[in-house]
Amino acid sequence: MASQDWFEKDFYAILGVSQEADEATIKKTYRKLARKMHPDQNQGDPRAEERFKEIGEAYAVLSDPTQRKEYDAIRAMAHGGARFTAGGPGGAGGASFEDLFSAFGTGGQGMRFGTGGQGASGPDLEDLLGGLFGGGAAPGYGGYGAPRGPRHGADVQASTRIGFRDAVEGSTVSLQSPELGRINVRIPAGVKDGQKIKLRGKGRAGDPGAPKGDLILTVTVDPHPVFGRDGDNLTVDLPVTFAEAALGATVPVPTLDGKSVKVKVAAGTPSGRVLRLKGRGVKRGDKSGDLLAKVQVVVPQRLTDEARAAIEKMASAENGYDPRAELFAKART
Repeated sequence: MASQDWFEKDFYAILGVSQEADEATIKKTYRKLARKMHPDQNQGDPRAEERFKEIGEAYAVLSDPTQRKEYDAIRAMAHGGARFTAGGPGGAGGASFEDLFSAFGTGGQGMRFGTGGQGASGPDLEDLLGGLFGGGAAPGYGGYGAPRGPRHGADVQASTRIGFRDAVEGSTVSLQSPELGRINVRIPAGVKDGQKIKLRGKGRAGDPGAPKGDLILTVTVDPHPVFGRDGDNLTVDLPVTFAEAALGATVPVPTLDGKSVKVKVAAGTPSGRVLRLKGRGVKRGDKSGDLLAKVQVVVPQRLTDEARAAIEKMASAENGYDPRAELFAKART
């Protein structure tokens, strides 16, 4: 049924349109106001939030031909200002329920304004309005409640799987849904495994004039056979020979773009030391992570006679050096 707001509020004034405005003008005006007053654009402003609800309430009525006709009839019948006030001596000024319904031969005294059911002692208000306007309560209203306004479209959950390089560099994926059709989605550079991306306005449609819901996309990133990731840094295990680690060398390191960059391995570099290559990691905006190359000293699996002789000569030259002595000393403390 129509609420008291229909008597008290001027929905045309709320939207800023004339009573003769056509459907296209009402829709265009509502959309403009809704964008301006949307809570996302006015965070922390309770007045803007209230205004957003008011224009949604007005549009819900004026955009529906049946409800608009009923609203115009009620406003005309009540001279634009009838209120739900008690009649009789001492009642508030203005048209009362008794005045309003006496015109239809019902009288006002002893009237029960219920919502139907057993034991009603007089005409029911919903029955009166339903009979007056040709059938029941106006859609979207319950009892004396205000119209809810156009409903925002529902959000949609989706998922996609992309390669490691696509996640680092960014890519575009195509999603197909029987309900939403084909959607092309731009995956931003630097997206992480399991990250959720919100695509505004890509969800289900809402009520006429209301915004669509959002598409919430969960991204799964496939692992890479060579590179790993630590935040915005890329990681890679860098094999070096025993001679390169012991004597020092400049060696190439692979990069994600398929190229390579030179890095200096200092003499005496142990296995496990991390060499940092600045700016060779994940780029997001104007900032880039680094490439972290972890040295892995490779122990030869086969030795030539000449290589074996050289290593044996080096071992004898170490003169009994025990690399585990410090370890055992700490273990005993």
